[in-house]
Amino acid sequence: MKVTITARHFDLSTELKTFVEDELDKIERYFDGIVSSAVVLEVEGYRQRSEIKLKVSGAMLTGTGESTDMYASVEESISKLKGQIKKYKSKLKDKKQKKVSEKKSTPPDLTSDEDITLDY
Repeated sequence: MKVTITARHFDLSTELKTFVEDELDKIERYFDGIVSSAVVLEVEGYRQRSEIKLKVSGAMLTGTGESTDMYASVEESISKLKGQIKKYKSKLKDKKQKKVSEKKSTPPDLTSDEDITLDY
């Protein structure tokens, strides 16, 4: 997965960078189809805000967090993304099961007696 980290209005420390990368690695365990991630960390006065966007196959998932501590805001946005990933996975699973059930339940079209052949 490609990770892009942007820091606005502060200098990004190596500890914070490794923390964000480790948290994103944990998210990758939930879903294998993550293509890339964009992380924006922003400090504005006492507010410390994080926004994480995950590009997955077919959708874009976004989690934001805000607190007085950057680590807490990153954890908040990660927890929001975990819920979104679980919901997205269940939607994919339901869609796949629906396709399989449609194939099994659809009987073949028999319009006339000519289509039926019996071998004795």
